[in-house]
This record gives sequence, structure tokens and C-alpha cells, in this order.
Amino acid sequence: MRQVNRFGTVFSLLGALIATAIAMGLVAAGLALPAIGAAGQATNGSIKLFNQIPSNIDMNPLAQQSRILAADGSVLATPFNQNRIVVPFDKISQNMKNAQVAIEDERFYQHGAIDSKGLLRAITSNVFSNGTQGASTLTQQYVKVMQQNQAINTGNEEAANRAVTQSGMEGYVRKLQQLKYAVTIEQKYTKDQILDGYLNLVYYGGQAYGVEAAARHYFGISAAELNLPQSAMLAGVVNEPGRLDPTTNPDEVLARRNVVLDKMYQQKMISYTQLVDAKKAPLGLKLTQVNSNSCANSKYAYFCYYVINWLQTQPALGKDPKSRLATLQSGGLTIKTSFDPKMADAIDKEIRKKVPQGNSEGIDSAGIIIQPGTGLVLASGQNTQYSNVAGPGKNAQNFTTDGEGYAYGSTAKMFTVVNALEAGWSPEKKMTVPSYNTTSSAGAPAHAFSSADFPGKCGLTPGTTWKLPNDAPYPPAGQKMSLKDATAQSVNTVFAEMVSQLGSCDVLKTTSKFGVESGTGQQIQSTAASITLGTSDVTPLDLTNAYATIAAGGKYCPPRPVVSISDSNGKKLPLSGTECKQLVSEKVAAETSEIFQSVITDPAGTTHGDILLNGNRPAAGKTGTEDGAKNIWFVGYTPQLATGIWVGHNKAPAPMKDITLAGQKYDGYVFAGDLAAPIWKNVMDAALKGKPIEYFQKPDGTTPKSKPAPKATASTPPPPTPVGPTGTYSPRTYSPRTTQPPVVPQATATRRTQAATPRVTVPRTVKPKATNKPKATSKPKATNRSKPTSTAKATTKPKPSGK
Repeated sequence: MRQVNRFGTVFSLLGALIATAIAMGLVAAGLALPAIGAAGQATNGSIKLFNQIPSNIDMNPLAQQSRILAADGSVLATPFNQNRIVVPFDKISQNMKNAQVAIEDERFYQHGAIDSKGLLRAITSNVFSNGTQGASTLTQQYVKVMQQNQAINTGNEEAANRAVTQSGMEGYVRKLQQLKYAVTIEQKYTKDQILDGYLNLVYYGGQAYGVEAAARHYFGISAAELNLPQSAMLAGVVNEPGRLDPTTNPDEVLARRNVVLDKMYQQKMISYTQLVDAKKAPLGLKLTQVNSNSCANSKYAYFCYYVINWLQTQPALGKDPKSRLATLQSGGLTIKTSFDPKMADAIDKEIRKKVPQGNSEGIDSAGIIIQPGTGLVLASGQNTQYSNVAGPGKNAQNFTTDGEGYAYGSTAKMFTVVNALEAGWSPEKKMTVPSYNTTSSAGAPAHAFSSADFPGKCGLTPGTTWKLPNDAPYPPAGQKMSLKDATAQSVNTVFAEMVSQLGSCDVLKTTSKFGVESGTGQQIQSTAASITLGTSDVTPLDLTNAYATIAAGGKYCPPRPVVSISDSNGKKLPLSGTECKQLVSEKVAAETSEIFQSVITDPAGTTHGDILLNGNRPAAGKTGTEDGAKNIWFVGYTPQLATGIWVGHNKAPAPMKDITLAGQKYDGYVFAGDLAAPIWKNVMDAALKGKPIEYFQKPDGTTPKSKPAPKATASTPPPPTPVGPTGTYSPRTYSPRTTQPPVVPQATATRRTQAATPRVTVPRTVKPKATNKPKATSKPKATNRSKPTSTAKATTKPKPSGK
């Protein structure tokens, strides 16, 4: 009974196909089936049954690899889930076209969608046996593979399996469906277009989809360059690419290649001489390995993955991150990035000079460069090799963009200055150094701030005090200091007093509007220490972009690595989240730059005037040293570039004290001015080499075309031995100051729970005032702030924080 039903259904549908073909006048075109009882089978009902089979099908875009390009056009990576490079028909050698037709469908250019002779032979075999014999034309094969490919790309494994079902009634139904699709394809497209689609679609083994990828993989050439024996080999493996692997089964592949050559000779595509010569040729493989996870194999893997993560935020690529990644891996996109390999190499080189990869101290370092006014990330680097296997000097985390971030110390003071200037304060406004009315837990002179100074949700718990010292030598209580001098010397108590007067919640709002948030994506902790001295964790990306905003005259642009995205047809896709906005006035930005230039030029400041850029190029920036030198920073900028440098321990923050890096011994605690700032200078000098010197806009709105060389001019340093409430204090014996009273940790507190133990600063010496010095060279050094040495150990420096 099953056999009878099988006969009935199959012949009913076949009859419908015959009748339909006759009705459409397709017999002459070779599209009709042989008339197997056509008169009796082609009933109205069977015609209706066949016509109900869907026929809408198009040559949808093929999944192909995308390209991520650097700014200079070099390829950073080629992400894909199918290694395919689509090429036009005229970029495929005639040898390859002939070979594929010869072995797959020798009558391809003579018949229509259906080869009547082949189909009759297959029907006879299939009806009287339990299996199926193929009679597919190249067009039908194309339809089958196209359906399977589309199902795979959408993650529909069931549909992919159905597309290649060979047995039972489902196999017949599938065959008839593909027959009708083949008729539609033949009506819509030329034979050359169909063959072109087939050659770009099918799998040739070795992770190579399409003839171009296959030619590159097996022979290291393009599809246009394939010779006769190479073409015959590729055409032969399509039938069974898993078994016919030239690398593991060369003998069978050679035999199959020769079958293809025989077919080509029989069809008069080649001469006898060509046949003999081609058969004598070896396979001649020149394998090029294919790596599907191409970012991991890129020289610039960290930046590459940053690009991919950013692309997954773009709605133009899909409705959610998963679909956007699928588009990236199959859409043949061209992603042009802002990445400058030379700048990236400079970051890696200069960081490794000071903080070598896999150093015995286990210290990490990273840097990032951002273009002011666009938010474009030009380069990033770190002192590790990309690896998913942890080990010394190996890491899969991008220190500049990923993870929780790092405590940023006194680089946070820029937001206090901006808030003050927006409130109408003058850069020359004098602040009074608060009294030393208490001592820290280490016995250092300190000022006790209370909840009256820091009220509300961004302040201190009622009844508690925050005992905050300065770095040695301490500015005398009552001394008047300008914003510029207080910034250059990074005087903690003056900045705490400023935050108290401005309102700590207002300063926090300023920090947040610059895009600075915790590495977990939350607002930084709303404690006095976090707001004033940067005890929360932030990423180098966010912090550097905040400084780039000031460099751009107050214009904020969200950081991004991508300039443009084009689809496989070259059409530009819209980018989302790239709109810039004027965050603060140009005047406020100009005044901020004026103040922060003093950090670089003032020998009495935290960089000692040691990091003036080559050519006396104007620059501004700020040091940041976390309590105990667990993290140190320098973030600075010129009008063209903003660069952030971080040094610390990525996994488990620990004090950097009495360490040796690159053969250089650092006695005592390592300050930002000793290590992060010099790296910053070297990176900036390399990145700006050959670029014109640009000058900062003045508060009056003018921008000089030239100016006198910036001099290392010192602010008035405090006396070397200040007197606190308990008498004279020696900074050499100083130990950590007490912290702000504990508060309840926030729910989003990061690994170091700064909310529970905020950081404040400690003694640091400054240098005597320089006189008539055009450059910051050969100046006297402070005796109690030792510089790195590779010989005798100097006097131990006091514990740093917040500088």
C-alpha cells in the first residue's frame, strides 16, 4: 500500500510539473520533463497541487568575511563564520568555470532548470529501489546549497537538514520544491549568473567557501589565476569535501582530479596534449591556513576586539548584539577604523621600555590615544601579549577599555577645577591652605573635615571626620595659593576645601557629564574621597576622553574606534552614538588648559618640569597616584592628541614600592611623576613627530599661531619642614594617613570597595623654585623625593596617594 501511495503522489506531482511546463511553453527551452503518461497524469488537481508549491526565491547575498581596516588601509582582521570572498564572474578563470560544469552538469548550457534525460534515469531507479539517485542539474544543486546556507546563517539547523534530505517521501517533496525553485532561478538569471553564484557559494573544504577563498587557501593565488590542473582539483572536491581533503587524502584527490580532466577532454574543453600534461602535474599545494577567530591572531588583537565589541552596539547591523555579530561575520562588511599602527607601536615600545612584558614585579601598564573633537581612538597598547591562556605577560583583557578600571587618583582634580570655573571662579583665585588641626593615623599633620564641610548624600556621615594630610613638604596653613599653583602641586586639602565650597554632588555631576564612570558602567562612588581624590575605578578610555574634551575646547564626543561601515555593495551604514556636543564653554576649556599646563611646566609640581614635550610643544595634563602607589597615571593632551598612561597591577592591586623595572631601581613608593609621566612624554613625542605645533586657545577666544617656548617656571614652594599641631614633622618618617571614616559600601562597589576605605594623600616633596631657566633641565632636585636609581638606594620616600 505504501508503494502504491508513493507511486501515486510522485507521478501526480510529476504530471503536474509536465503539464505546467507544457502550459508555460517551456518544452522548447528544455525545461519540461519527458511525457511519462502526461495526458493521464496532468489533471487539474495535480496541476493545482504543483502550483501550490512556493516558487519565490532569489539569489540572496552570500555569507562572506568582513574586513576591519586600520586608518592606513592595512587589514587588522577578517571576521567570518564562513571564509568566503565573493568575486565577480570575470575574476574566475575559464579553466575553473569549465571544470565545474564538466563534472557537475555537462549539459548545463544546453538544458533548462531540469535535465529530462537525467531525471528519467533517476525516476526509474528511485521508484524501484528504496534509495534515491541524483539527477540534479547545476542549477538544482545551487538551489539546494543556497537553501542550506541560508538556514545555517540564521541558525536554523532543522531547515538546513531538510534542504539536503535524500530519502523517503520528504526527499521527493524536497526534490520537487527545488525543481520549482530551479525553474524560477532559470527564468530570472542568465546561465553565467547562476554559475557565478554556484562558484561563490559551494564549500571546497579546508574552511574555504567559494572558489576565491579556496584558491587562496590551497594554492595561495586568486581564482582568476587558477590553471587547468588546479581548477580540476577544486571542481573535484566539491562532491565530497570532507573525504576529498587534499591534505589528508591526496591520492584520492588526485584520482578525482583526473576524472574531471577526462570529462573536460570528452566535452572538448581541452586538447589531448593539455589532458596529458595536466594529469602529469602534481597537486602543487601551497596551503595558507585559515583562522576563523582572526582577531586573536591579529598583531593588534586588543584593539580588534574593542572594535568588535563596539560594533555590537550598532543598530544598523541588527536588532541585538547577537544578530549584529552575525552580520559582522557574514555580511562582507568593510569597517574603516581610526587605528594608527605607528602610534600603537609607539605605545607598546615606550611602555615596554619602562615596564617590560612579563616583568618579575608583575606590574602591568597600558596607554591609549584619542583625537580631540572626534572621540576617535587612534591607538592603544599594553605590555602584555593577547592570550586566552593566562601566564606572565599574557592576558586576554584590554586594560584600556575592559574590566572594572583602576583608581585614578588626582587626575580627578580636573573635574573640580572645571566645576569651579563654571561657577565663575578665576584661575588666579586664591585659596587658603586649611589649618593642620589634627594628625593622621601615621602622625602626619592633617586637616579634619567634618560632615558640616561635606553634608548630604555625597558627603560624610554626621558625626564623623575625614583626616586629610598633604604631601611633604606641606604648604603652611593659611598660605594663599592660586588654582594654578594648587593644581601643579596637587595640594589635597585645598582641593577638598574647593569641593566643600562647590558642593560635592555638583562636582560629581561634572565628573559624570564628562562620561567618567566606574568600570562596571555605574556612577562613581558618591563619597568625598572618591569625588575629590579619584578613589573609584575608571577605565583609561573614559578618563582620557574626558581630558580630550578639554583639548577640543569643551566639545565632548563619545569615544569610538570606527570611522565608517560599508556593506558588501559599498553602501555606507549609519553609525549610532557618535554625536558630539559642547559640554563646557570654550572659555572654561581654555582656562582649564591654562591651569593644567602648569603641571608640566612647574618644577615645583608633581612632574618636576621634567616632561616638556620636544620642540617646547604646549601640553597640559595631570598626575594621579593612588594610596600606596597601587595605581599611577598621567593623562595629558595637546590640541591634536590626548593620551592616558596607566601603571599598576591589573588583577590584584598592590603597592609599587622598592621595585626594579627594566634594570631601573625605584626606591620607596613609585609616584606618577616618576614613571607614568615619562612614559606619557615619550609616547606623545613619538606620536606627534612631524606634526605641526598647535597652541591652546586663550580664554579671550584667540589662538596664537606661535608663542614663546614654555618655560619650566616654578610656583612658590612651601618651606621644607612645616609645623603641625604636634610640632616639627620629618617627612622621611611619614607613614600612611588615616582615611575618611568608613561608610556602607555601595551595592555596585568594585573589587577594592573604595566606598568602604576611601583614599587620601600623603607627603611628597617639591623642588626649589627655578630661576631664569628656559628649560626644565639640570635643575636642583628635592632631597627628600628620591628619583629612580640603578645604584645606591636612596632615602625611602613617603607613601603616596592622590597625586
